[in-house]
Amino acid sequence: MPDLKLLDAEPTEAEREAIDAVVGAEPAGSDRVVRSRPRRHLLLPALRAAQRRVGWVTAGALGYASRRLEIPPADAYGVATFYALISLEERPAEVLHVCTDLSCALKGAVVPEGAVPSPCLGLCELAPASLRTIAGERPREIQIPEERLPVHGDKLLRRIATGEPYGELRALARARELGPEAVIAAVKASPLLGRGGAAFPTGLKWEAVARQPVKPHFLVCNADESEPGTFKDRVIMEQDPFALVEAMAIAMFATGCEKGYVYIRAEYPLAQRRVQDAIDAVGIDVELRIGAGAYVCGEETALFQSIEGHRGEPRNKPPFPVEAGLFGKPTVVNNVETLVNIPHILLGEDGRDTRLFCVSGDVARPGLYELELGTPLSQLLDTAGAEPAKAVLLGGAAGSFLRPDQLDLELSFEAARAAGVTLGSGVVIVFGEDADLVSAVLRIAAFFREESCGQCVPCRVGTVRQEEALHRLASGAANGDERAVLADLTQVMRDASICGLGQTAANAVASAIENLGVLA
Repeated sequence: MPDLKLLDAEPTEAEREAIDAVVGAEPAGSDRVVRSRPRRHLLLPALRAAQRRVGWVTAGALGYASRRLEIPPADAYGVATFYALISLEERPAEVLHVCTDLSCALKGAVVPEGAVPSPCLGLCELAPASLRTIAGERPREIQIPEERLPVHGDKLLRRIATGEPYGELRALARARELGPEAVIAAVKASPLLGRGGAAFPTGLKWEAVARQPVKPHFLVCNADESEPGTFKDRVIMEQDPFALVEAMAIAMFATGCEKGYVYIRAEYPLAQRRVQDAIDAVGIDVELRIGAGAYVCGEETALFQSIEGHRGEPRNKPPFPVEAGLFGKPTVVNNVETLVNIPHILLGEDGRDTRLFCVSGDVARPGLYELELGTPLSQLLDTAGAEPAKAVLLGGAAGSFLRPDQLDLELSFEAARAAGVTLGSGVVIVFGEDADLVSAVLRIAAFFREESCGQCVPCRVGTVRQEEALHRLASGAANGDERAVLADLTQVMRDASICGLGQTAANAVASAIENLGVLA
């Protein structure tokens, strides 16, 4: 690589040790060695390791990681600046990140002096929430609060609710008895649709990858749940990690995947530790990858980009992941909730089609609820002890606001589609009579503006213009027909954005204006 120009700054010994622990020790007497396999995929882990050691990524650490992985420093800089939790500016070794998103705002979140405001930390049922990161020789991340609330469910959540030990890997043993084709046939025969929001039939996805002649195949578990109000995957990974790992082993067996990855958001330290422990105990070839603060990496192709060591910018489709996914190979992508359904399908112990709902906001009993699909939303709200609602946000920031007279909606894919809404990732945020819906709408607009990756113009510009128009309406400084401007922006983002972030960035905003009359 003759054009490679390295930064002049040198890493400290501590930074060198942290990066070497990820990429391997530097060969003596040589600045680099020629390798047969690119190692760019180690860039984000190396940057995270350096930051966890000293508190931020210095020029010396960035240059050293670039040299070791044979990546131009400008390219590595572009990756580092993409992720909100990677800091290229000096900061203390200990940092407090305080959630200011929807659920925490409803619970009066306050950012103390010296703390960093943060988008949703996935602790919505425990709001207000924060995350303390402590760099050093023994780096730590501490979720606050640390206690965990009871869950409500008797299928996917049964072991968590009852404290029942995991026991033997009976479903994996059953899969091996049946063989790959029969496993896929069983999943296809089930009603299981993807639980990440797209609701694609899981069995069809598995079958498509299994049939691909190109090798190797990969399995990616998308555990980067960053939708404001969502915490279901976190609860499963923290409290029943073996359910996920067994399901991944089954998926890899059925679809011929040689290797698997679990991509967990950085804000979930307890989930990371427990999933890694389960992987080690089961002994399957699954690698844990940690995000670094990018909502867009929940989109499957952006997630691939992140694992591969690039900026998490979504790819154009086609080709689809089942043909050319991670590292350009056929890839199965499922989220946590989708996967943990698989053992129940193979064992045939409970045929109910259930869904997990994350309830937070103005409710007496926030938490994770498992319901059979078709249950009325009003029943869920009664069970959770919801206050009389001014509005309910269903599906998260990319979802829709419902009026009090719409709360008898059946929680099913079909009923949601007929009502023009989405179940999304199972978010249910209750806004009581005293809630400030204007502030909530402005927060949603700010969230999408901040989280847009900037790759495509409709999303990069549209999210900024949307927020500007909403602020003009909120301040009484409307310039012409702002609602017509917002309607045009909504249509352009939906039609022309590369990925789901831009395509859904106006959903909740539009529903608040059209359905609730907010800012009307």
